[in-house]
Amino acid sequence: MRGIIMDTRLTKTASFIDGVKACLPTIMGYLGIGIALGVVGKSTNLTILQIFLMSTLVYAGSAQFILCGLLLLNAPILSIVFTVFLINLRHLLMSLSVASYFKKDSLLNGIGIGTLLTDESYGVLMSTLAQEENVTSRWMHGLNLTAYLVWILSTVVGALLGNFIPDPTIFGLDFSLTAMFLGLFLFQVTLPLVKQKVKTIKILLVTSISLVILMRFFSAEMSVIFATLLGCLTGVLIKNE
Repeated sequence: MRGIIMDTRLTKTASFIDGVKACLPTIMGYLGIGIALGVVGKSTNLTILQIFLMSTLVYAGSAQFILCGLLLLNAPILSIVFTVFLINLRHLLMSLSVASYFKKDSLLNGIGIGTLLTDESYGVLMSTLAQEENVTSRWMHGLNLTAYLVWILSTVVGALLGNFIPDPTIFGLDFSLTAMFLGLFLFQVTLPLVKQKVKTIKILLVTSISLVILMRFFSAEMSVIFATLLGCLTGVLIKNE
């Protein structure tokens, strides 16, 4: 009986198409944030081609929003690179925590999964793992590639619409990324709070306390980044407790 149950679970998270289906609930989020980013990028005098290349090569919503702001301020290239690096450093910790689920796959598969891993796909993966016993690399590639292509398409559409919206702050589009992260936070924390209360509370406490302490010595932006990294690191360290 247990073998039959396991087979049923695996069929839900085994194929590339299953990964595509798992991404569908998050597509509206990608479209909303991507279009907002395209509009913001166009307002900073980026061309449609530049926005397309930024989404293709950088592929990081928070970093791309900040990158647009830094370009508008004519910030030095080194400060832009360093800022984007710090913001995306959390992906290193997310990839480390995900790697343990794909140990049997090839190095090339691991690189592919880590390269396209986002906060959203990480959230979908963790929620799926909380309900299933296993997922395959094919499922993960379906999830990641769908999100990647939708993101690129949505930012290009936003860039096209940006020709008609010179000031994105009028519609509150500059707040869209913050709203997305709030929703993502609730989405990722709700299920763990039910099944792993102690671990989740530890992570939240470390993140909150470190944020309060760090804000005494650093700017609010840097404090949020460092506190997030500490929270991710805590999650990795207590994962196997």
